[in-house]
Amino acid sequence: MNVKKLAELSILTGIALIIFVVELQIPNPFPIPGIKLGLANIITVYALYHYRAKEVMTMVFIRIFLASVLGGNMMAFIYSFFGSVFCLTGMLLLKRFIDEKHLWIASVFGAVLHNMGQITAAIFIMGTGVIVYLPFLLVSGCIAGAFTGWIAQIAVHRIKGNDAKQK
Repeated sequence: MNVKKLAELSILTGIALIIFVVELQIPNPFPIPGIKLGLANIITVYALYHYRAKEVMTMVFIRIFLASVLGGNMMAFIYSFFGSVFCLTGMLLLKRFIDEKHLWIASVFGAVLHNMGQITAAIFIMGTGVIVYLPFLLVSGCIAGAFTGWIAQIAVHRIKGNDAKQK
């Protein structure tokens, strides 16, 4: 990996981490654990379509580790790790079929897969009783995934527009 790419990935990781920390300050209006917008995933969805899989995975795992440390909740790391593994695996496969013009669709699938990973981790930790949260997480995942994917798609379009103007 060259220095320029390392710097770009570091900046994207930093931006995602800042978004995560800001989002922590927003009170959760839902009484269900695990429901949030996941705004930092805007950066992940963007990176998924512009960098290699290994680079994106490294960026995401560094972000979730640092977010867990900064958020003061290392237990959240386990849920985020499982969710990220499910999400990234699924989105990397979907990337073959869903082009950049429709990345919001991949984001919805990614959010749902992330929730599936979180529930899997929760089942390992707390038992099968947590499965009752799954329908709520799936609905919120679809909504949050569509929103973050839409924002990522707008960002990609604007970045491409700026690149074309600069050339």
